[in-house]
Amino acid sequence: MTDTPERTLVLDHEQVQRKLQRIAHQLHEQHFAEKAITLVGVAPRGALLADRLAELLERISEIKVHRAQLRMDKDDPLGGTIVLEGDSAAVKKGTVVLVDDVLMSGRTLIYAAAHLLGNAVRKLNTVVLVDRRHRTFPIRADIVGLTLSTTLKEHISVELGKKDAVYLS
Repeated sequence: MTDTPERTLVLDHEQVQRKLQRIAHQLHEQHFAEKAITLVGVAPRGALLADRLAELLERISEIKVHRAQLRMDKDDPLGGTIVLEGDSAAVKKGTVVLVDDVLMSGRTLIYAAAHLLGNAVRKLNTVVLVDRRHRTFPIRADIVGLTLSTTLKEHISVELGKKDAVYLS
């Protein structure tokens, strides 16, 4: 993972791991009294992050962690179908944490949250790895790994695999 003139490394693998550990501890602190919570990741990368957070949370707490993912067209959330896959029964009247990789305008997060609220959740929190703070929708992340000031022309890439990384291009 080397920097190129087009891409700048913002978070390397170890830094991403530390951010996820911290987020898991924050989730534990906020939900320590819960018997169970459901992590719903916005596919594809939000779902991967939700799975990793679920594993970390299960290691550090007694909270039962259910998992689900939300599939949607991020470019046209109203035009496409939003599908909740996984342990959707745990979403109803439960404590739900919505997870995504990057928060920029808030469009994806607000439509995903609206869909989840249609399931009569008891409590809803939001988590993102990177918050760019270019809101055009009235939503925020309750837990953020990294807040990054960028221009609208810049792009954040989150790469998750054997070596995780976050790049600015």
